[in-house]
Amino acid sequence: MNAEAPAPTPASTPPAAAGRRAAPGSVLQRMEKGAIRHVVAIGSGKGGVGKSSVTVALAGELLRRGLSVGILDADVGGSSVPKLVGAKGPLLDKGKGIEPAITPEGLRLVASQFLVEEAETPVVWRGPLVTRLILQFFGGVNWGTLDYLLVDMAPGTSDVPLTVFQTLPLDGMLFIVTPQELAGLIVRKAMNMARDLHVPLLGLVENLSFLACPHCGKEVAPFGPSRAVALAGEYGIPVVARLPIDPGVSSHGDDGTLLAYSTPEITGLGEGFLSALAEAKRRELTVL
Repeated sequence: MNAEAPAPTPASTPPAAAGRRAAPGSVLQRMEKGAIRHVVAIGSGKGGVGKSSVTVALAGELLRRGLSVGILDADVGGSSVPKLVGAKGPLLDKGKGIEPAITPEGLRLVASQFLVEEAETPVVWRGPLVTRLILQFFGGVNWGTLDYLLVDMAPGTSDVPLTVFQTLPLDGMLFIVTPQELAGLIVRKAMNMARDLHVPLLGLVENLSFLACPHCGKEVAPFGPSRAVALAGEYGIPVVARLPIDPGVSSHGDDGTLLAYSTPEITGLGEGFLSALAEAKRRELTVL
């Protein structure tokens, strides 16, 4: 048994609310970053497009570049990041806030999965409790100094995205989509919501975009032709990456070693992300 006290549940401890700033052009009150340089949400609008896998792959690439990275798994009802990175709880409180789990690669992570004893145990909470947990995971965690905190969003446009958009000091949001027209329809809802709440749109990642034939190398499009360029063009944002269907992502995710998995496409994802974030910052400075 650990000597330290277990991390408090959302019902027993209020989230840290000190130090908030107003979002430009709005009345939103957002929390301060503290020692975190960049806070970026990663979302999709709908589930099943590989959002968490892309989040972990991106985190792994940033770690390989010598950057300090954390993930706030905001998908409270469907937390999957701990499985993908092989991390286990419980979260502890050593007197300076909740201590995040830390993987051998150095990733810092908090997730609702760490609050239950078994991985199969559902987290069945109503909106207010989910909202409180998200705020506590940001303001009540001893993140230390981070270059990037990636917020793995829950699908949809309800409680979790609304809480993140209104209260976390986001530098922008990266959107994950697959080639199907339905996926594009749903991600537009998430993009419109983020834009309406003054969250910069960083770029688009088309996941499961193609399959490279193992025999001839020709690209096959199991989910239809790519719509990434047209969709990104509607919002004036770049296509950060087109990622293939890759069995290695599944196998490494199942083994909890996805952080260590690297391919040329994942390297390109990291480069595209850093470029898109730098461009968003440049545009912000130009407007100011």
